Amino acid sequence: MKLQNLVILGTGGTIAGRALNASDNIGYTAAQVGIDQLLAAIPALAECGPFITEQVAQIDSKDMSFAVWAQLAVRVNYFLTRDDVQGIVITHGTDTLEETAYFLQAVCRPAKPVVLTCAMRPVTALAPDGPQNVLDAVAVARHQGAQGVVAVCAGTIHGAWDVQKVHPYKLDAFSSGDAGPIGYVEEGRLRLMRNWPFAQMRHASIAIENIANWPRVEIIMNYAGASAAIVQALVDQGARGLVVAATGNGTLHHELQAGLFKAQAAGLKVVRSTRCIDGRVLPLPNDVIPDSEGLSPVKARVALMLDLLAEDAQGLAARRV
Repeated sequence: MKLQNLVILGTGGTIAGRALNASDNIGYTAAQVGIDQLLAAIPALAECGPFITEQVAQIDSKDMSFAVWAQLAVRVNYFLTRDDVQGIVITHGTDTLEETAYFLQAVCRPAKPVVLTCAMRPVTALAPDGPQNVLDAVAVARHQGAQGVVAVCAGTIHGAWDVQKVHPYKLDAFSSGDAGPIGYVEEGRLRLMRNWPFAQMRHASIAIENIANWPRVEIIMNYAGASAAIVQALVDQGARGLVVAATGNGTLHHELQAGLFKAQAAGLKVVRSTRCIDGRVLPLPNDVIPDSEGLSPVKARVALMLDLLAEDAQGLAARRV
């Protein structure tokens, strides 16, 4: 039986990076190799096709932008609707991969697999990790029953809601925290540890291609001696939302908390996450500032932006009636 197409979308990142010296794994320039050239250097992919390839962006993921997110979501949604497409693989930089994964899961809600993959070493390295990660991502996208947005790195499959980059250098740089990985890719075969992520409906549906203005949402951190000065500065600069990377179970320095209460009373949207890597904020009945429902600070920021965009869309619709 003829296989359906897999779509591979390139966005740049270390996986497409080059260094002047093969022994240099950190002094490279990201996003130098196009997606077709990148895939041509992986001969084993010839057995896994057919493929449709597209270069959506060519950036270092530390420079990920709302414009690229929107463009990526539009292309993902387009290919998801095609009957001849089994799944999608996206090559991405590691720095903001977790945010892109969450964004695509929340906005696209895919019933097919959308697999983000990456590399910690450039293509010029003596032992680049990108080729194996791509092969593993393709294996996941080809797996019957796979669905939702996942990330594949160093043979491990992480769900979009849980994945975090936890190491700046080692090849196995990602973790799913105490939720644990979805599974592992072993010699092209999957060993699943839990169910595939389903398309959670936390946010109202958003016509991503029609967004002209993204609401400004910033992240601040609680720490010893934290004050309210940063809160007021961000309010003065037009921020519409703040995510607080709180200590422990959502705790806040009393001065910072007072500033957040004041801003919240004036209409600013505030959400508490935790700066702890594992676990989540456990809410109390009298909490004034809502918690992030288990999302990390960077994902809580994306969630709050989507909530504000949905509010804006509803307000516009109401004014037109």
